[in-house]
Amino acid sequence: MRAHLRTFIQFLREGRRLSINTLDSYERDLSNFIEYVQAQGVTNTADIQKHHLSLYMLQLKQQGRAVATMSRHMVSIRAFFHYLVTERHVQSNPSIHLETPKQEKKLPKVLSIDDVEKLLTAPDASTNAGVRDAAMLEVLYATGIRVSELISLNCDHINLTLGFIRCTGTADKERIVPIGAVAAKALQAYMDGVRDKLLKQDKVESALFLNLQGTRITRQGFWKIIKKYAAEAGIVSDITPHTLRHSFAAHLLENGADLRSVQEMLGHADISTTQVYVGLTKPRIKEVYNLTHPRAKMK
Repeated sequence: MRAHLRTFIQFLREGRRLSINTLDSYERDLSNFIEYVQAQGVTNTADIQKHHLSLYMLQLKQQGRAVATMSRHMVSIRAFFHYLVTERHVQSNPSIHLETPKQEKKLPKVLSIDDVEKLLTAPDASTNAGVRDAAMLEVLYATGIRVSELISLNCDHINLTLGFIRCTGTADKERIVPIGAVAAKALQAYMDGVRDKLLKQDKVESALFLNLQGTRITRQGFWKIIKKYAAEAGIVSDITPHTLRHSFAAHLLENGADLRSVQEMLGHADISTTQVYVGLTKPRIKEVYNLTHPRAKMK
């Protein structure tokens, strides 16, 4: 079983070009599953039956695992057995008819427009770090790109003349996202007056956003930055690097953007992923209806 797991991970690495974090997740989930079935006396992958999977999921539930975690384990197991059937290591797939745990849909947390304004104006524009941080925050809110995409930006991914950035999302899919005037101005100020100061002498670096050591800023580094400014801005709600992405989508839809355009800008493969933001705009929709429909109110 372990040998099959190794070849499966190798297949994902070379054939699917998944990220290191995703590969680690698959390997960790499946290692736990294999350890469980081996403890049940199963030593051959072909001997794993549907009831083994059901009991494993039950164990995860009894351990208090979150529904999202259980669902992720199920996705890993299904992908593993699909691979095993395709490669003819097993004759049938015991995971086909296994039900996925029902996950409660939670609306993403977004900031109000006032809180976004407080956050974006928190950096000190008189310091190099402040100019850089302002540019990162403005770009994140103006484009809705993921934090991983933000820190992966290179200088040649930016076209301020035409007003867009080029970023690479999941599965190496590239997309073009427009950037507004305010974010473009902040980005220009960083590129003209600060980036070269952060870059160490005689060092070649393609990364757009640099840390104080002159190298590409990390996700952890940006996490600290956004937490710092949220505290300085007096924002009491919990904030993560993804909060500005959620806020970008919700604010666009609230102000009349169509769902397909927002989906394309966010880089969502499935529009159902984007539809979660519609739930955040329902109070606004009702307000607009009451104000504009001729028969919304009794006279």
